[in-house]
Amino acid sequence: MGIKQLAKLISDYAPRAHKEQDVKAFFGRRIALDASMSIYQFLVAVRTADSANLTNEAGEVTSHLSGVFYRTIKLLELGIKPVYVFDGKPPEMKASELAKRRARRAEDEAAAAQAKEEGDAERFAKHARRVNKVTDETMQSVKRLLRLMGMPVVEAPAEAEAQCAALATADLVYASASEDMDAITFGTPILIRNLFGSLSSAAEKKARKPSEFYLQLALEDLGVSMSQFIDVCILCGCDYTSTIPKIGPRTALNLVKQHGDIEGVLRHLESTKHVVPDDFDPAGARRIFQHPHVLPAEEVAPLLEWKAPDEEGIMQFLVKENNFNESMVRKAIERMQKASRSGAANQSRLDAFFKAKPAHTQPVDEKTKVRRPLKQAKR
Repeated sequence: MGIKQLAKLISDYAPRAHKEQDVKAFFGRRIALDASMSIYQFLVAVRTADSANLTNEAGEVTSHLSGVFYRTIKLLELGIKPVYVFDGKPPEMKASELAKRRARRAEDEAAAAQAKEEGDAERFAKHARRVNKVTDETMQSVKRLLRLMGMPVVEAPAEAEAQCAALATADLVYASASEDMDAITFGTPILIRNLFGSLSSAAEKKARKPSEFYLQLALEDLGVSMSQFIDVCILCGCDYTSTIPKIGPRTALNLVKQHGDIEGVLRHLESTKHVVPDDFDPAGARRIFQHPHVLPAEEVAPLLEWKAPDEEGIMQFLVKENNFNESMVRKAIERMQKASRSGAANQSRLDAFFKAKPAHTQPVDEKTKVRRPLKQAKR
């Protein structure tokens, strides 16, 4: 779910902190990708005309493999160096949200089955696309493919968004890429949304340009500290606690600015208008955002190595085991090799050549404790 309506709040009240970007601007950048989110998008988007996922001869879904394979190659051709970060064990406080998702999935499965029985193709497609589940088997198959492709794989101990943010904060990558806004609540200096949407067909590109969100500018324009920003996000609605009804993002921002923090807000809320749920635990959610369980930078840094693809390994996995078209896979591998030979994925940016610091390596703001990406925001 991420943070409810946070993107709109930043766009409306901190416009300097949100910028549409051409995907070519990421040339030479290392970008940490939320693997679960990317794979889920592939399972939804990579479909045949009858809205069924792509499968091999054994009936096993392969949409995620197709999506990861071809779009990773496209990123390399654009000079982007992807780092796929996979979720670990979710925090205990996320259990309630996961239970709700399972219930919604069960409802959609039933609705899809009924629509199929009634011959309602449109309603079937609507519900069928919601029942995709990213299983551990799915994850393991993607990790195997990425390693065969020579891509670095990071297995987070908990939330991938938090690990992505930690990599960006440590300057191991330029930014985090995810559709969930909570990566910025975890502290990533720069968040990229719609990265993969920009790689779709030409007709869709104009409406789906990537967006960059800059944390430091958001804090400045919203007029809050990092701690207060986290409290605003919790009040908006996050995965780690229930929410207080009738508090939208603008109200959440105003309340925190007026009363200082959630505890102050709770002391002044009108009980008749805003009923606080018994399981509302802002302190617990705040701990997760402020002190997430992540791998330390020195442990991850050696993993960030892009290697030559294992051509025979890819052919064995995709063609022989998953029935991909041999000719198409060989052409795709040639594209990878060409990108490597041309240096597209290995060339440094001009600013790196002159040893200019990346935007988010500016000194830490003493008030907010967040690095300042101001130079990048103005480009």
